[in-house]
Amino acid sequence: MKTLAPQLTPFVRSDAVGALLAETLGHPDREFSLAELGRRTGVSGPVVHREIGRLIDNDVLRDRHEGRNRLVQANEDHPLFALMRDLIAATYGPIPMLREAFDGVDGAERVLIYGSWAARRAGESGAFPHDLDVLVVGDAPRRTLTRIAGDVGDRLDLPVNITRLAREDWDTPDPDPFVTTVRSRPVVDVRTGEVLDPAGNGDSRD
Repeated sequence: MKTLAPQLTPFVRSDAVGALLAETLGHPDREFSLAELGRRTGVSGPVVHREIGRLIDNDVLRDRHEGRNRLVQANEDHPLFALMRDLIAATYGPIPMLREAFDGVDGAERVLIYGSWAARRAGESGAFPHDLDVLVVGDAPRRTLTRIAGDVGDRLDLPVNITRLAREDWDTPDPDPFVTTVRSRPVVDVRTGEVLDPAGNGDSRD
């Protein structure tokens, strides 16, 4: 599959790299196995191995072996660490930040990013998003969603708009105009990191 040029940070070599950096630079105190990074980002195994190797070669990440596992961690001693961390957080950070914010939240059956941010992540060119549109399918408490929107928005310095939708309204074969519009455009599954095309099929844009 042809790799599309990333539209969130055009100078990052691919969206796969951006997603991997969001996980590692965003959690500099943690070590990740390559398999875990693949699960968290939706990036295929061979791409994870290739891109992580390049990041280690460039001293952005460090690695060590524990038995048969290769563990990687952000290199906080890199002279550009703080700049890279802040840039990646502002661009690819919404997925890990939202995933963590919704961890353990009852009633959030699906958490999807839609709108301009999802379009840029899917490879569509355009202006950098001025806000982040999030759809929560389920019956999570509105007070919880308001708190999450505020917390994540403060971290991203970007307005976060969360819309709650009942499962039956999302799954209906006769959706309202809002659901029809969301379904017709790319969305990003926050929990898997996958870009979903309008038909709902995974496309991680490796």
